[in-house]
Amino acid sequence: MLEEKLREAIVGELERQAADRPQALKVQGARDANRSEELTVNGRIDLAALVMVIAGSVAGGP
Repeated sequence: MLEEKLREAIVGELERQAADRPQALKVQGARDANRSEELTVNGRIDLAALVMVIAGSVAGGP
């Protein structure tokens, strides 16, 4: 359960960042991430935003 929530939070945040900055970040395999153990990410990631989403997921946030 926790792993699933973390996976969803990470993939969701990476997709959000890629949508906001498509020229700077590309995410492939996100739709299959729940069934696969692999995700291809190419570009710059806002690590602070990603950490906040992960922390919120662990703490039981939305």
